[in-house]
Amino acid sequence: MSKPNPVVDKSFEFAILVVNICKSINQDQREYVLSKQLLRSGTAIGALIRESQNGESRKDFIHKLSIAQKECDESLYWLDLLFETDYLSQSEYLELKTKCTELLKLVKSIIISTRNNS
Repeated sequence: MSKPNPVVDKSFEFAILVVNICKSINQDQREYVLSKQLLRSGTAIGALIRESQNGESRKDFIHKLSIAQKECDESLYWLDLLFETDYLSQSEYLELKTKCTELLKLVKSIIISTRNNS
């Protein structure tokens, strides 16, 4: 049994939220382009974090997390755009933005502490 890993768990939970909100936007509002961008970046975060767990080296670990950090930032952009163009309600937006910002801070913190422990 593996130890709990908060960043892996939180990124997976965020990906589930993103998938569900994108399904809703597609079905209810027939918007496919912007939501697909969010779907890609929002689900990539967790995939990259999980992939980093099997990094070949500390440098590879940091590299994967750095890409996950960029995907977090990109997801925040798509969330802002979807909200400002009325595809997300304020409550949906705030929930997703809060969780994504938390992930971004966690990933940044892990990168910094890993670099400092090198």
